[in-house]
Amino acid sequence: MTFLFKRLAVLISQRETRANMRALFRYLAFLGLLITAYSGLFHFLMLYVEGQEHSWVTGFYWTLVVMTTLGFGDITFASDIGRLFSVAVLLSGVVFLLVMLPFLFIRLFYTPWLEARVRILAPRELPASTSGHVIIIEYDAIAVGLVQRLAAEGIPCYTIEPDPVKAARLLGDGVPVVAGEIDEQATYERLRAESAGLIFANATDTANTNVTLTVREVAAGAPIVATAEDEDSIDILELSGATTVLPLKKQLGEYLASRVDAGRAEAHVVGAIHDLQIAELPARDTPFAGLRIHETHLRERTGLSVAGLWERGRLRPAYPDTLIDPGSVLVLTGTAERIAGLTGLLPGRTDLTRPVLVIGAGAVGQAAVAALYRKGFIVHVIDRDEAVLAQLADRAHAVFAGDANNRQLIERAGVGRAGSVLLTSNDDDVNIYLAVYCRRLNPDVRIVSRITRNEEAIHRAGADFVLSDATIGVEAVISLLDGHDPVLLGEGVRLFTVVVPPALAGRPLRESGIGSRTGMSVIAVRRGERYVNTLTAETILPPDGELLLLGSLHQRRTFGTAFDLNRGH
Repeated sequence: MTFLFKRLAVLISQRETRANMRALFRYLAFLGLLITAYSGLFHFLMLYVEGQEHSWVTGFYWTLVVMTTLGFGDITFASDIGRLFSVAVLLSGVVFLLVMLPFLFIRLFYTPWLEARVRILAPRELPASTSGHVIIIEYDAIAVGLVQRLAAEGIPCYTIEPDPVKAARLLGDGVPVVAGEIDEQATYERLRAESAGLIFANATDTANTNVTLTVREVAAGAPIVATAEDEDSIDILELSGATTVLPLKKQLGEYLASRVDAGRAEAHVVGAIHDLQIAELPARDTPFAGLRIHETHLRERTGLSVAGLWERGRLRPAYPDTLIDPGSVLVLTGTAERIAGLTGLLPGRTDLTRPVLVIGAGAVGQAAVAALYRKGFIVHVIDRDEAVLAQLADRAHAVFAGDANNRQLIERAGVGRAGSVLLTSNDDDVNIYLAVYCRRLNPDVRIVSRITRNEEAIHRAGADFVLSDATIGVEAVISLLDGHDPVLLGEGVRLFTVVVPPALAGRPLRESGIGSRTGMSVIAVRRGERYVNTLTAETILPPDGELLLLGSLHQRRTFGTAFDLNRGH
């Protein structure tokens, strides 16, 4: 009972609640006056129309019985005027007593009381012993993926939410959250920012600048990673104290540009961990298309290992007898020298006159056009905004103003002879539609697309490679924590580093069952500071080693369950 009184005292002390209570009391006063007026009319009609005399208590009794629709029937009118009055009292009772009163009570009293209870649930401070954690400024699309990825890696993280009610709801959904204002120094003191492993500022550019300056007052040496919508904000964020600035849209455009058909068969390096590089090689126009992996003799001829094969957005494990489809992409691992040595096994330049068609000239599209221009590609651009297209005139070979769903326009832009199409719109529905459209007009074109969440749908529509800025942000943070460059293989596939499970320690790779039980690909084994990627079926998994695995977050969870290993490093 004491606890309840304390809660009510806290509730009543709030200004908004006191205003609501005054409004509720005013309505109750109005309702009291209405009941009194009806009681007076009851007396008047009973005395002068019905010829009956009743006490005031009886008048209030009759009024409340009729307004609440109880209808006992012990006191009734016999005249038409009295019965019409009874109907009016009944209808007003339904509206004012049975509908509005409960609504106002819930809206002005019960809901604020419930929200006050919810606010108390949201934590506002971390334990003093907390360290090595990641602080996320805002819960957005990047934060959703980052929270899941950090949980898989066994790294504690906390999101800041200014609204305590929303913070409590996020907490109920399993999101680690702390209530607080992102621009207050006290918030970061309560979040133990001085001992944090990383602070991720993912709000607007102006808010990130404020956050960076605020954090620096509390934690001068804490690593701060800030996102930047505008390239001009990079310098400002760095001057404010950000350790690393991520211009995600610019990076997304550059990553998408690196996945186009280059007009020749070549391996594209997509990431590196110390001396170990990871590259992708489209099988089309190479001597490996149509062969099984063991028939390529890649390991014997180049020292490279095939870690997996991309097939329309799905990464398949690479087994010796796996058939290489001409439309698939090989994922290779090895040193930079060995990847460069692969060039001698590949055919020379083919048709370099085929243009790359970029649909959409927003921030991502402009970054992609600039990257393609630096590489010497012939670039055609479609966009509705003629002013934006005019800015790209010095980097694009041809620009076309209008809607890409206009068949005459897109054919004039060269979709039929394009080697690749880049879809850079921020609308998934538009990109899915255009992927189907472009695939129909040119079945052999390579379609590279931006995406936000409908990954499977756009692959079904015909896209060969998709990527989102959220994925770039997540991988950038994880790679900084792990101390290596980001490895971006595509949407839904991640690089994980996990300790060798005790159940597999000392056993050969062929007996591990990692691929068959989890679907993940082992690309290397780490022993100390050395990465071994020339793996065979007889490679022994060291007890004190680590595995580099490629797969999805779901597959990573399956790995942890299958081998009783729930903590990554």
